[in-house]
Amino acid sequence: MELESIDGIRYLKVDSPQEVIPYRAGFVGAYQMIFREPPYSERFFPAEAEAVLQRVLQTPGHITLLAVSGNRRVVGFGAGVPLTSRSDVHRDMHGLLPVQHTFYLAELGVLPEYRGRGVGSTLVRKRLELIDRQVYTHVLLRASVRHQNIWEMYKSMGFEDIGVYQEVAARRVDGQVRTDRRLFLSRVLEREDE
Repeated sequence: MELESIDGIRYLKVDSPQEVIPYRAGFVGAYQMIFREPPYSERFFPAEAEAVLQRVLQTPGHITLLAVSGNRRVVGFGAGVPLTSRSDVHRDMHGLLPVQHTFYLAELGVLPEYRGRGVGSTLVRKRLELIDRQVYTHVLLRASVRHQNIWEMYKSMGFEDIGVYQEVAARRVDGQVRTDRRLFLSRVLEREDE
């Protein structure tokens, strides 16, 4: 379903594996390219990138958005899931956030040549608009501590550093597995009736 079109980029909400079929190859290529770049410098094989997409699409309550240029070129993506579906993250949040009422913005990526054009902030804004405020009171995300530009975007959107970090191991483009420190940012969601 098309949510909006801005400057030739269509923002699509995809709800099922069937809806994403025309964009699957574009997503896989974009995912590999985006995370190959610093600060992540991670290597994902096509099957791994596709598995990320399929896992999100199979999570009840997910919000998955694609930014598409032309007919099928995926230039960005954003996905979110209920925090309870991410045991690797929610165990670190007990006592800090109401886990049952927190939505997790799990993925965000924009191709390098489309950065600085508002694609990333539109993907964040659209996901925030789609979160069910009757269920969720908080939203959480994590970003590399080496990605200052993304912090600034999130902070301008009301996210705050909650002082929690997580070490994430990943295969780098040179083939070695190393950890990357990720910072958690959170925001309280306004209720729809406010």
